[in-house]
Amino acid sequence: MRAHPHSGHGHGHGHGPERIFQGRGSRFYDRVARWLGRGLYGRIADDIADAAVDEGDVLDIGTGPGVLVDEIARRRRDLRLTGIDLSEDMIAAAQRNLEIWGSRANAHVGDVTELPFPDDSFDLIVTSFSLHHWEDPQAAVPELARVLRPGGRLYIYDFRFAPFETIVDTARAQSVLTGRPARRTQIRTGVPLLPRCVRQVLSAAPTTPGGGTGS
Repeated sequence: MRAHPHSGHGHGHGHGPERIFQGRGSRFYDRVARWLGRGLYGRIADDIADAAVDEGDVLDIGTGPGVLVDEIARRRRDLRLTGIDLSEDMIAAAQRNLEIWGSRANAHVGDVTELPFPDDSFDLIVTSFSLHHWEDPQAAVPELARVLRPGGRLYIYDFRFAPFETIVDTARAQSVLTGRPARRTQIRTGVPLLPRCVRQVLSAAPTTPGGGTGS
């Protein structure tokens, strides 16, 4: 679980990983995430497995040691999965943990405000317990919209105090991620220490008959 403050692992944005996500701390966090957080990541992976299009491309922002990517891969072997994180140590752990999936699942160092991908790269983007650590969520919104394909969806999971309204208001102001009304719900996680979390879903506008995207 990503239930404590961090900078490199769970957000993909900021100015350098905290100590727990480097060296020995990163190895400890890798073990915790893989074993104690499986139930939570499994719950989120179920959502993503149900929502992702056939043979789609999925991006996990703040992937840490790649546990969520691994859980999604186990449920949907047709998907191409990518994780990003600021922490080089976490990405090294993710790459080790995802080796079993070959080229279908990979992980890279990256920042949510400067995503290292071309426009329209992903059908679905997910981020779990990372939004509340983003230093500039407003700057992340246009980047998320840029790499999301028309009709694609963004799934954000986090604590209630995370700046969900900032994401929604910025998207509305910039006329992006407005394909469908934003939906925010509380979901059960199956984890005693974190029985519920918030799920926010936004959508990119679909392609219109004229070749553009709707507002």
